[in-house]
Amino acid sequence: MNDYERVANVIRYLDEHHAEQPDLATLARCAGLSPFHFHRLFSEWAGVTPKDFLQCLTLARVRKSLLEGESVLDSAFEAGLSGPGRLHDLCVNLEAASPGEIKSAGAGWTIRAGFARSPFGSCLIAQSVRGICHLGFVESGDEEEAWLALRAEWANARFEQDDSAAHSVVEKVFVPPNITGPRPTLRAFVKGTAFQVRVWRALLCVPSGRLVTYGHLAAALGQASAARAVGTAIGQNSLAYLIPCHRVIRTTGVIGDYRWGALRKRAMVAWEQGKQKQAGTRTAERNGKASISSRAGRALAEAD
Repeated sequence: MNDYERVANVIRYLDEHHAEQPDLATLARCAGLSPFHFHRLFSEWAGVTPKDFLQCLTLARVRKSLLEGESVLDSAFEAGLSGPGRLHDLCVNLEAASPGEIKSAGAGWTIRAGFARSPFGSCLIAQSVRGICHLGFVESGDEEEAWLALRAEWANARFEQDDSAAHSVVEKVFVPPNITGPRPTLRAFVKGTAFQVRVWRALLCVPSGRLVTYGHLAAALGQASAARAVGTAIGQNSLAYLIPCHRVIRTTGVIGDYRWGALRKRAMVAWEQGKQKQAGTRTAERNGKASISSRAGRALAEAD
């Protein structure tokens, strides 16, 4: 059982027993670990303690993030960031396939694809000459089916399996919570209608740890009545996490469906909010140290 599977078991348990407010020992038993090992492993995975992570799963926290996310999205569109958005924690250059490329179905291309482990389970990743063209989560035992479905997307392309290359992509896309510094720039390549591509590009403006509703995303695109069409476009996204469709939820604050499982979507939302909370803590600590240093400097100057 990997770390994500342990987390998923804990979330399932909380769905059924949240009213009981289970303690650390109970959650550790659910994960099949001692309280000490569960706390350490969980904190390494999420970047925050189990208690803080569970707070990120609450409806109140989700609604607060939803409101913040909507204002951020408004600002992004007002600034003209309807294309690849620097407000996203990753800088994703999204390119759309031309009608000719869609029709050729990858003829003359070599696509490297492979399986790799991510913080949210195993995934299948494919890279074309134009960039990452597929990233999807795969349940244990479904690898062959996922591989065949990928080949069907690009029926005329030549495929090479390269798990090492897939692992390299995972390291760039799923940056651990304790890593700071600039994020890598990634090239993504998608097949879709003009409307679908507009929706996917709009999603790149939603920062990590923030959420928006289907209706607000539609309004931001200038088509307020197209919330259902936006939802359909989001469901057709073939680049899990990279194009962050998991950051779109219902107006009520309910997480809702997800192509790769609602449980995984909830884990992603809480993981990203945990990263955001940790980043805020680090900033507060730096500001606090700077303030102390400044006060100490003034005290020394006054003493002289």
